[in-house]
Amino acid sequence: MSDKQASPATKGVTVQLLSTMDLGPEIEGMAGRQLRMRRVTIEPGGVFGPIHDHKDRPGTVYILQGKITDHRNGVATDYGPGVGWPGLARGQEHHTLA
Repeated sequence: MSDKQASPATKGVTVQLLSTMDLGPEIEGMAGRQLRMRRVTIEPGGVFGPIHDHKDRPGTVYILQGKITDHRNGVATDYGPGVGWPGLARGQEHHTLA
């Protein structure tokens, strides 16, 4: 079974938008793009899926408490608390479990 078939749907996740910045006036060629800061809470047993990529949407993660497991390229890696995984490469797919 492939990762895409095995990846469950999102459950037990809440997302709070904390801040946005319009990048158009800041960086040439970025009209219509935003930098967002969000607080994502994944309850124990929750899933932030299904498998997705961050093409044109880089991100960074900081885990306040607990542990998450990031699934990428068939490899499961645990993180937390503290700085999460390194940035996702263009087109790299993943999903996250708490």
